[in-house]
Amino acid sequence: MGRLVPAVTRALDILELFLDGDGTLSAPDIVRKLQLPRTTVHELVTTLAARKYIVPVAGQPGRYRLGVRPYQLGARYAEHLDLAAEGQQVARSVAETCDETVHVAILEDTDVIYIAKVDSTHAVRMVSAAGRRLPAHCTSVGKMLLASLPEPELAARFPDGAELTAMTPNSITDPAVLRETLAGIRTRGVAVESRESNPDVSCVAAPVRDRTGQVVAALSISVPMIRWSDDRLGELEQLAVKGAAELSERLGHRSMA
Repeated sequence: MGRLVPAVTRALDILELFLDGDGTLSAPDIVRKLQLPRTTVHELVTTLAARKYIVPVAGQPGRYRLGVRPYQLGARYAEHLDLAAEGQQVARSVAETCDETVHVAILEDTDVIYIAKVDSTHAVRMVSAAGRRLPAHCTSVGKMLLASLPEPELAARFPDGAELTAMTPNSITDPAVLRETLAGIRTRGVAVESRESNPDVSCVAAPVRDRTGQVVAALSISVPMIRWSDDRLGELEQLAVKGAAELSERLGHRSMA
């Protein structure tokens, strides 16, 4: 593997900062967040702006937002990613049925990345976005995806003694507890998260498989606690399983049932 180029790494670090917050940043914000020299940040921001990767925010002098170039690159990527396109269609169908927020996510190391999302029409709903990254062990989609990993791979990602990130007081922080939870998910075929990534939201997820039978994603339904109940859980599990099966079929998976 070749040497990483520091200037390119820093430029990418700046672009990735726009994934958080309100999506706008100033040069002082970047200096503070990345602990880089002001001169370096000024040069990188000037270069990124010249190449249309970031653009000034109208009416907010000195602040920037993402420009058209990242969108063009993302759009080209999405053109060749059937999972995202098909996932968005299936998520829309599931959301129309239950009127709750539906996500499709993939696993990257110990995080999940949401690649498709359809909102509930309710005034009270989960706030999130496609492209967001969260710790896998705190989410239903993440636990569903982790449950599909072989034990050696799971142990490598979550070694004994490691302290897992807690997003809420309900988050799992012990790898041993996580492994026990994942064993139950493998048995049931669905994953449930109870206020582990958001104190006001619970979720249920089911696995999405490709044509080889490999679990490549998970589909989840997220519900605010004001609309969550044990009685509704069974209905949501069935709907998540049905939606995940439909997406799997679109990806070429043939159920043996």
